[in-house]
Amino acid sequence: MKKETEIFGIRSVIEAIKSGKEIDKIFIQKDLQGSLAKELIALAKKNNNTVAYVPVERLNRFSSKNHQGVVALISPITFADFENLVIQTIESGKNPLFLILDQLSDVRNFGAIIRTAECTGVDGIIIQKKGGAPVNADTIKTSAGAVYNIPICKVDHIKDAIFYLQGSGVQVVAATEKASELLYDIDLSVPTAIVMGSEGKGVSPSVLKTVDHLAKIPMKGEIGSLNVSVACGAFLYEITRQRL
Repeated sequence: MKKETEIFGIRSVIEAIKSGKEIDKIFIQKDLQGSLAKELIALAKKNNNTVAYVPVERLNRFSSKNHQGVVALISPITFADFENLVIQTIESGKNPLFLILDQLSDVRNFGAIIRTAECTGVDGIIIQKKGGAPVNADTIKTSAGAVYNIPICKVDHIKDAIFYLQGSGVQVVAATEKASELLYDIDLSVPTAIVMGSEGKGVSPSVLKTVDHLAKIPMKGEIGSLNVSVACGAFLYEITRQRL
């Protein structure tokens, strides 16, 4: 299994960014000083890399190597270009099905969702560049390797991706317990993108305002919500049922 690669040192990380490596996250020591550190921070900001400012003890846990206050995690996969994926899917004659993950944070949930998405014929998964779960060794293991079989795209803003999909003739449906409409009452046989929210907060309010439909799963027990990967499976298999 190909795992995340860790890159140590300011200059090494700068060169990794410049060479176009798929960087999941950059850890920078708090209050790191120097012209080279400033160059790295500016370059990371320009390229929309996710940066976390952490104490030196956190960096030391990665390795005893001389990290110079900087460690970067390189993704084990190459991310697909979002707009190209949408265009290619539509032009292929398929009935498009996309999955949008809004700030999902747990890598095991992410991996389980990828596995279900691959099994249900999802054409691509869209995540935001900042704030979401990374594709790491745990993601790959939980996905049972499905991460290598389905395109995953990173976008700057989820809302912009939704507007692009809607402009391309794809309806966007958000999964939320706030909905008045049941999942089963929506026509999912047409080109569709499903939005699943984060474990704690669900789909963000600003995203909910942009979608075409809000949909919920009927709940019979005392607990008011499902695990996000389970809920995602219910949505994707209802789409599969309607399209059979």
